[in-house]
Amino acid sequence: MGAAGPKVLLVVGGGIAAYKACELVRLIRKGGGDVTCVITKGGQQFVTPMALAALSENQVYTNLFDLKNEAE
Repeated sequence: MGAAGPKVLLVVGGGIAAYKACELVRLIRKGGGDVTCVITKGGQQFVTPMALAALSENQVYTNLFDLKNEAE
């Protein structure tokens, strides 16, 4: 953890607590952290990837094998 704040990988699954992910991302960002989100298909039943992308200001990953992002 440096001066830029912590880097957090948040994985959102299909449990009922997934709805709290947006609040968690907001609080981490408010504290100066950088959040990258991964959301499962089950998690998408509770939270949209667009909401997490807007709050985290980062790309949200929804597929394990995404050829579009392989070059990154």
